[in-house]
Amino acid sequence: MILYSYFRSSAAYRVRIGLNLKGLDYQIKPVHLLKDGGQQHQPDYVQINPVQLLPALDDDGLIITQSLAILEYLDERYPELPFLPKTSAERAWARSMAQTVACDIHPLNNLRVLQYLKNELHAQEDARNQWYRHWVSVGLEGLEALVQRHGKKGHAFIFGDTPGMAEICLIPQMFNARRFEIDLTAFPRLLAVEEKCLELSAFQEAAPDRQPDAA
Repeated sequence: MILYSYFRSSAAYRVRIGLNLKGLDYQIKPVHLLKDGGQQHQPDYVQINPVQLLPALDDDGLIITQSLAILEYLDERYPELPFLPKTSAERAWARSMAQTVACDIHPLNNLRVLQYLKNELHAQEDARNQWYRHWVSVGLEGLEALVQRHGKKGHAFIFGDTPGMAEICLIPQMFNARRFEIDLTAFPRLLAVEEKCLELSAFQEAAPDRQPDAA
């Protein structure tokens, strides 16, 4: 397997965690989102992913894009250590939490949005940071409430004793929140889950500073 990745891409970070949790061998092929005007826009990568975003997974010639689609593919192909809980209700809640990050929080704050605010709308850095912190904080507030409401009490992770789809999406978002100096003390359940996740090698080895292209 080849994973097209950028060390600070939170979507690629999710897939790295997923691959590690499954114990799969894969090769990182870096695509730098800033160098050369953004290597994701270069013709070679556009052939791989016409949407010009990361990540993309090449599994023996089968190209899959979008982090949640990749994670679902991995879970179906390698069902051991599943990413989703056993009951249909808990699976729905886990997907809801994952999509809260991937569909609600992240799209408002990813690199191309921040670049558009800067280059096209001429928003100053303070304004861009305020935008980022506002939408991430709003999203994490809702996610904290979802985890408090639906998560299993007395367990290390949200739905039991192993991490899954919700945690895979949560940890990269918490990392990015810290990059932008967001106060996370209002999210105690998220912090507790994060602490347990970061004790695991699958999460540690997926961290941005452990990647071959880390600057």
